[in-house]
Amino acid sequence: MNLSEVVKKECCFRLNENKKTEVLIEMMECIHQKGFIEDLENLKKEIFYREQLMSTGVGMGIGIPHVRFKGVEKPLIAIGIKEKGVVDYDSIDNEDIKIIVMIMVGENQHKEHIRLLSQVIGRMKDAGDREKLIHASDSEEIYNLLTGSASDD
Repeated sequence: MNLSEVVKKECCFRLNENKKTEVLIEMMECIHQKGFIEDLENLKKEIFYREQLMSTGVGMGIGIPHVRFKGVEKPLIAIGIKEKGVVDYDSIDNEDIKIIVMIMVGENQHKEHIRLLSQVIGRMKDAGDREKLIHASDSEEIYNLLTGSASDD
């Protein structure tokens, strides 16, 4: 599965909110408003339940909230960038979160879930690539940097 197939360019954006809860809601509302998810309230419950189990702040300024959700037919990814960082994200390395990659797959899409987590983490390993993403100017640049797409795609 190619990231360019599941990352939704219209949900790649610079975040306005500053706190973890509000940032996650901002991202889920984008996904809902763009028509990718119908049941926003249950999505919120699932995402926040997952965060209660263990924070998805994986270190290096990255948060990867992820969920298997019955309201998802095809896997999808949204990306939120907060250049100044989300200070209350509770990352494993106690660093502020600047890149949030929200992954949603159908409730029975276990393999896809693991593959996407692996691909996203693989794309985030390079500090230079993370910096470019943090300073990306618009949705298209964010999308292209995460997916590895050429700028003329």
